[in-house]
Amino acid sequence: MAGLGASKILTQFRPLTCAAATATATACHPGRLVPHPPDLIKWVRREGGFVHQAVTIAPSADSCGLGLVASQDIPKGSDLIALPHHIPLRFSSLESEGVDTIDSVLVNLARQVPEELWAMRLGLKLLQERASIGSFWWAYISNLPETYSVPIFFPGEDIKNLQYAPLLYQVNKRCRFLLDFEKEVKRVLKNLKPDDHPFRGQDVDASSLGWAMSAVSSRAFRLHGKKLSDGTHVDVPMMLPLIDMCNHSFNPNAQIVQEQDAGSTNMLIKVVAETQIKQDDNLVLNYGCLNNDFFLLDYGFVIPSNPYDCIELKYDGALLDAASMAAGVMSPNFSSPAPWQQQILSQLNLDGEAPVLKVNLGGSELVEGRLLAALRVLLASDLETVQKHDLNTLKSLAAEAPLGISNEVAALRTVIALCVIALGHFPTKIMEDEALLKQGVSGSAELAIQFRIQKKSVIIDVMRGLTSRVKLLSSKEKISAQG
Repeated sequence: MAGLGASKILTQFRPLTCAAATATATACHPGRLVPHPPDLIKWVRREGGFVHQAVTIAPSADSCGLGLVASQDIPKGSDLIALPHHIPLRFSSLESEGVDTIDSVLVNLARQVPEELWAMRLGLKLLQERASIGSFWWAYISNLPETYSVPIFFPGEDIKNLQYAPLLYQVNKRCRFLLDFEKEVKRVLKNLKPDDHPFRGQDVDASSLGWAMSAVSSRAFRLHGKKLSDGTHVDVPMMLPLIDMCNHSFNPNAQIVQEQDAGSTNMLIKVVAETQIKQDDNLVLNYGCLNNDFFLLDYGFVIPSNPYDCIELKYDGALLDAASMAAGVMSPNFSSPAPWQQQILSQLNLDGEAPVLKVNLGGSELVEGRLLAALRVLLASDLETVQKHDLNTLKSLAAEAPLGISNEVAALRTVIALCVIALGHFPTKIMEDEALLKQGVSGSAELAIQFRIQKKSVIIDVMRGLTSRVKLLSSKEKISAQG
């Protein structure tokens, strides 16, 4: 995904080209789209929004780039920012019927984007507004970063440096989509009249599409839109000027609320202080309980010791056979389960028609319940013992040894062996990664190395946690045998 080529300059558009990051505008501190953008806080206030007098834009101490910082103490419950309905940037034409030619071209392109890449749909609207001289949102758009640190913009070597197949698959999938979508956009725009062109006659390529998709994925919020007859709301992606400068924390001091605007049917979007905010504190929101795959892919950062980070494995009988042999746990049932075991595997959606074979280690569960239940069942000797427990009990790590201590120890040792195999798939060790970071590397290489360190740390933490359980269970087994 190299930088954009030059575009011919017309009088009624702003160019969509993206310059590469420079020495003064690095991946960690990217420059804005224009050198001296308008004051965003003043713009929000001028357009009828509210910004607390203590809210300022400043370099963030906790993350790269700019953020919102309190210039004085702010009491809990205070309104920090309020945006009336016309300030958020949303793709209204995509939500409504009967649009003009320019918007119909954009809408038709957006409808070709798969739902999982919803950020590209709103990204098309963002590009349209960025190209337009008279855009209402120019004060906001001009403050957006010129570059993003998401992996689709990594050099090829640093994509490989992620060393983690599930994320490599997602990065390559997005890159392929952008290259294919570039061709489709060019085809659609090729013979349009200038007045019907959604980007004011400008060329749009994979790099500008990637910039727009990344701007949306890293900054947009999916909030309530129109209320439906059953009382629920349509889920609508929106870019929230100024609010989207709040950085992330799993311990937020602010939250977004939507409420009815007084005297109208429109929604007001507010940020409210969830705790007391002290002077010089960053204003932080919780972006979600996500693993580092999502944070890096959509936001361009990695969270150390992320409690929701996990490792994705494929449930596979041959892999379990290898793990059980390594653990010294002999069972012929992993590759060829008995019919009653196969039935339970189908209930766990690990067998039968259209099974979901992706299982996770780490995160809040430590071992995904479906994998744990499968191992317990496959290592069980008879159906009668298993039938005494429901699936939820078999899936729970908190349910200590429901099928007996020896069964539990064998299941946990098999998971530990799976961890050893998973760790062996990484070509470097954590110590080697840390040495590379100390040497000094590029911003994208640093992110890739940090990401793989965290993945390896997840595996090691799972091994430690399960090893402690095995030791405890083994000692209990020994005591009961002596008794």
